[in-house]
Amino acid sequence: MTSSILVTGATGYVGGHVVRELVRRGHRVRALARTPAKADLPDAVEVVQGDVISGEGLTEALDGVDVAYYLVHSMEGKSGDFAERDRQGARTFGGAAARGGVGRVIYLGGLAGKSEHLESREEVAQLLTRELDGRGQVVHVRAAMVIGEGSASFVMLRSLVHRLPAMITPRWIDTRTQPVAIRDVAGTLAELATFDGPPDEVELGGVDVLSYREMMVRYARVAGLRPRPIVKVPVLTPALSSHWVGLVTPIDAALARPLVEGLGAEMLVEHPPPPGLNDHPLTFEEAVREALDHPG
Repeated sequence: MTSSILVTGATGYVGGHVVRELVRRGHRVRALARTPAKADLPDAVEVVQGDVISGEGLTEALDGVDVAYYLVHSMEGKSGDFAERDRQGARTFGGAAARGGVGRVIYLGGLAGKSEHLESREEVAQLLTRELDGRGQVVHVRAAMVIGEGSASFVMLRSLVHRLPAMITPRWIDTRTQPVAIRDVAGTLAELATFDGPPDEVELGGVDVLSYREMMVRYARVAGLRPRPIVKVPVLTPALSSHWVGLVTPIDAALARPLVEGLGAEMLVEHPPPPGLNDHPLTFEEAVREALDHPG
């Protein structure tokens, strides 16, 4: 057990799952929140006020911390805005972690792909590493599409299948990925708090390699829906696709665009994690059933 763990992004979907898993494992957890009074976290968690962009409260939040999780992403806003906010947050947090003597920073990004969103996540990992400057290790966890009710990518897929009796889809419908359950993501991230000698990068995916078309077909089957006819057309650009997603799903078009732009590249695990990390991931169907049965 570590003496203290700090989780940033603790009020987000992945961060909340990580916090609960760390508490379940008996760790002492501190969570950073801009508005602590609004943080819905377990009673055992110490919630402190702070902001990774401005640096407010970081020195106090990192005091005595051995392991810190950086689970903050800025995806919305005009093109380039979220990337600049992510740069500023990474520099500020990384510098504060180095000064605070944090031994390990665990960061969640995405598997390699070409989009402004994915390139920004890659840049954050590089900036965190640069700021720590060898005084601590950055473990960059690269995850494929996360299956869970709070995952924007999963909500987009689920909503398309539920709301459209038939779909005219862009070319990315046949792009392959390796979807991973939120339980497996949170469990791996929590395990890394005390994992002995972790690699600098951990690639994280589920059992199945599936195209988005195959995921839609399998989701419909698990959810008890009739099969949805899917027709691929080459004329839907990322901009048009994001507006289409914004119209038929709860995902705002501004948030949908960086997600859609990343769907053109395959996101597959090329280097499996070492034994002890995500040894027994769920299948796609198991992950979907768990998301539908336990939406929290």
